[in-house]
Amino acid sequence: MGDNRLHEPPEAWLARTAPGWRETVCAFANSSPGQRLLTQLRSRLQDGATIFPAEPLRAMALTDRTEVRVVILGQDPYHGAGQAEGLAFSVPDGVKPPPSLRNILAELRRDLGIDRSQVSLRDWAGQGVLLLNAVLTVEEGRPASHAGLGWEAFTDEIIRMLAGSNRPMVFMLWGAHAAAKRALFGPAALERHAVLVANHPSPLSARRPPVPFLGCGHFGRASAFLATMQPGRPPIDWAR
Repeated sequence: MGDNRLHEPPEAWLARTAPGWRETVCAFANSSPGQRLLTQLRSRLQDGATIFPAEPLRAMALTDRTEVRVVILGQDPYHGAGQAEGLAFSVPDGVKPPPSLRNILAELRRDLGIDRSQVSLRDWAGQGVLLLNAVLTVEEGRPASHAGLGWEAFTDEIIRMLAGSNRPMVFMLWGAHAAAKRALFGPAALERHAVLVANHPSPLSARRPPVPFLGCGHFGRASAFLATMQPGRPPIDWAR
């Protein structure tokens, strides 16, 4: 199990974002909300807090803005040692999949008949799937501990930017925190993109109304939308 604790200064992981994100990332980092967030992260580290993941913006390092075809949006990273790897819902291969990821794999099997052996979703990121959380850091054993620190303003800006693109994309908003970002889409964006909302895949909500995650069919709906709206491009290989 690798060390997935945050230990580098923000300058290091901010600099690793892909070129298409760089201007937006730098603008946020230099803004008053961004400075407050980074100051709080440094302060918690100095206080001895264990923060995950090691690279909060890894999703934006692996999937450039110009390559995004699908956005999967969750709540915040896994809060156990060795789990969060900077990609929403993903854990490194060899790590036992957390319950939310097990339900994602179960829905993939139910929806498309795909049995994935890998638990890391990194290969999805390489195909244009932006694996983002509404909040990008968390403290060990304390789910949602960094809610309200300022990440929400940053991820709002990312979703708003993508929603404004003329390129049709799929947005899978899983859970209440993610679903709240549907308000960032104007009428034209809702017509242009596929915006799919379901409960969080956590066992606490995956089978509950109003939109149970298990049975939502988001993977198949995404593939069908992309085949229609992005003809000529290879489909997302969800088995990878």
